Amino acid sequence: MRKIAFLFIAALGIVTLNAQTSGQMATYNSFSADGGVTDALLNYADGDLSEKYTESSLVNDQYIQGSPYLSNSFSPTPLYYKDDVVGNVFYRYNALNEEVEIMKTQVEGETIRGLAKDKELNIRPNGKKMSFKTFITASDRTVNGYLTELVNGNTYDLYKRIHVKFSEAKAPKNTFEKAVPARFTKYVEFYVQKEGANRIDQILPKKSKFLNLLDADNKEAAKQFIKENDLNLKTEADMTKLFTFLNK
Repeated sequence: MRKIAFLFIAALGIVTLNAQTSGQMATYNSFSADGGVTDALLNYADGDLSEKYTESSLVNDQYIQGSPYLSNSFSPTPLYYKDDVVGNVFYRYNALNEEVEIMKTQVEGETIRGLAKDKELNIRPNGKKMSFKTFITASDRTVNGYLTELVNGNTYDLYKRIHVKFSEAKAPKNTFEKAVPARFTKYVEFYVQKEGANRIDQILPKKSKFLNLLDADNKEAAKQFIKENDLNLKTEADMTKLFTFLNK
């Protein structure tokens, strides 16, 4: 337990968020293995956090549609370092910033902090592991963000990513057009990692492109399974069903 606590304190920096201001000196704390809060005095800053967080405060504008959060309220979750529970927190996910925001309690006035983007840290909302990872998008961009593990298998691991984009409002060009309000738009993507591979790749819902990500000896079986079960590669339930089958 002492070893776990030491590793955890060394790895975890929690950046204080403030929706009212930006550019201030951040304070750093860490959750100890017993669930308490301890000053860590770690220089574990996320330089873009404060500036990016001010974008999400735009949600208070009544003319903006949607939200940068999957849920505006905080929900309870255990907090892990690797596979060891180190505490319990309340969290909400800012999918615009790809930031896990946490509080130790839900007492009014409790400070909101940003969970350090350490790949060994993870939360388990609804029993599903959510952690910070590096992955490759369909446009071949290397991205750092949060993925939720849907299937952990012998051959393939399946992940889901939810992210949000912000679009500025658009004024009408003439009297026949309507103004388009600013909005937050949510996107869901799926990613796969092969056993032994050091990269995580985005899965496109088009069947031909998806099959190219699989090992040669799995392609025909996957193609047949998709056809027989009339699977929709855009849905979490069907993707989970397919990768559970491929891992047998």
